[in-house]
Amino acid sequence: MSDDEARDLEGYLYELRDLVENARTMPMSASVLVNREEVVALIEDILRSFPEELRHARWLLREKDQFLGQARHEAEDIIELARVQAERMVERTEIAREARRTAQRIVDDAQMQARQLVHEAEDYIDQKLASFETVLERTLQTVQKGRTRLQVAVEPLVPEGEVADAEGHGTEFFDQDG
Repeated sequence: MSDDEARDLEGYLYELRDLVENARTMPMSASVLVNREEVVALIEDILRSFPEELRHARWLLREKDQFLGQARHEAEDIIELARVQAERMVERTEIAREARRTAQRIVDDAQMQARQLVHEAEDYIDQKLASFETVLERTLQTVQKGRTRLQVAVEPLVPEGEVADAEGHGTEFFDQDG
């Protein structure tokens, strides 16, 4: 992976913000001149960086589903083993009673382990998604700030009979000859 590919989305957005903030201003305006090719290239880099983050999120969801499936499968195996063991012990009354107690304990333990595995998987995925959500929120805030800075502010026109000073404020114009 090259250095450009390793840059994260936030880095591209900061670069875009810096490009706009440091752009040459147009005289008598809040508008700035930016190099179209530079801005388009940065936007393309930003767009290319989104799919990796989305793929990562999809991967986390698939990992969660696989983990939950594996946990369910393990729980079913444990329950099946308990059932088989219980059937073998049913031969005598005393053994049958003990078998039922043991089987129930094994089933309860298996269900508890399955619930614990499911909760652990959900907690892990929730942490990863929360981290991803934080990155996306910061990215959204950065994009919104960038868009706000790109909006053109329209300055009021100077009324007739006044002349704008160096800062664009109107001053009255006095004609000494007339």
